[in-house]
Amino acid sequence: MWLNGSLLVSLFQHETLFQKAFCCHRFWIVASTYLQFDDEKGHDLDLFCVPRHYESDLDKVIIPHGLIMDRTERLARDIIQDMGGHHIVALCVLKGGYKFFADLLDYIKVLNHNSDKSVPLTVDFIRVKSYCNDKSTNSVRVIGGDELSTLSGKDIVETGRTMQTLLSLLSECNPKMVKVVSLLVKRTPRSSGYRPDYIGFEVPDAFLVGYALDYNEYFRDLSHICILNDQAKEKYKV
Repeated sequence: MWLNGSLLVSLFQHETLFQKAFCCHRFWIVASTYLQFDDEKGHDLDLFCVPRHYESDLDKVIIPHGLIMDRTERLARDIIQDMGGHHIVALCVLKGGYKFFADLLDYIKVLNHNSDKSVPLTVDFIRVKSYCNDKSTNSVRVIGGDELSTLSGKDIVETGRTMQTLLSLLSECNPKMVKVVSLLVKRTPRSSGYRPDYIGFEVPDAFLVGYALDYNEYFRDLSHICILNDQAKEKYKV
């Protein structure tokens, strides 16, 4: 399916980096410049518009929506500059990556329409599930992309091993190049050392929700990226 193509993988979840997008004619993983948050202080909730049904569930806003969008726009510009005229197959890793993926592609489309450089673009989707409550499980099911495979391992999401295993699987399709763009990279002692090619933000080792990041399917409708409090973990526990 991805033969003779570049693959751009867009990630967005609680992996040592997350928010996934893939591009055809080359596979992408990108760790260039990024913004780093050194602590978990964040911003008070009353400074932002937060749905009332979530107000008691959150500690702080760590990345406001406007900052997410501005950083995503810059990532799109970097990708266009790096990819040249190569055909990109953008692969979104669901579910946590869908917002970042959609916004990233919107910015790429604007650049395609309004700049001298443009890239042919097609899209595909896979789903990766590896969390139960706030803990990673021992297996990851990959669904979509012609049923790529079933992945398994320990500490997959928070260590970066999910992405390493997925990239190994994708290499069997013989793409010209693979690049990964991740909105978030988490600083954690559980990291395998893996870094994506493009990174939006480096964040503390806290459980984050919002902007499509969930806790048992809740909080995907939250615009900002926030720190989930312990009471909410019990409240929405399955």
